[in-house]
Order: sequence, then C-alpha cells, then structure tokens
Amino acid sequence: MSLRDQIRNFILENFILENPQDLADDESMLEKGIMDSTGILELVAFIESTFEIKVEDEELNRENLESIKNIVSYLERKLVLVSKPQEARTSLASQA
Repeated sequence: MSLRDQIRNFILENFILENPQDLADDESMLEKGIMDSTGILELVAFIESTFEIKVEDEELNRENLESIKNIVSYLERKLVLVSKPQEARTSLASQA
C-alpha cells in the first residue's frame, strides 16, 4: 500500500467526513474542519508508530501536516533521512 493510501485510510477511518469521496489530496484538513489540534496529535502518533520515525516539535506545522499531499511529501523526506541519514544530510546541505 502506498504512503498516500495509508494516510488516506487512516484519516477516513479515524475522522468524521460528510463525504469521504470529496477529500482531495491537496485540501487543508484543518480548514475543512476534518482535523483539529487533537486530530493532529492522533495523526502524529499514527505516523510515528507506523513508520517508526520521530516527528520533531519543529516539524509540527501546516507545511508538513495540513493535507494528505503535504503529509506524504513530509514522510518521503523524513524516510529518506532515516534510511540514509548521512547521504540525505549532505544532499540537503548542498541544496541550501
């Protein structure tokens, strides 16, 4: 199952949506009222346990956790850092 599908399934199973089929990947779940601060904490707990990573305090922001698309992008970046920490840091440093 893809990262997108895992995240989407978690959201559909754990949050109340009037029309689940209307949830677009790039839509703000905070602005739509799907998730609130408690929901973000539930999402973070799911991410940490499922992907065996630590979501750092500074990573708790809209850019990483506002939409399915943002969450997937965040996870892709984070999982690269976890699997190849030195290579990823070198690559990120050269992009700055």
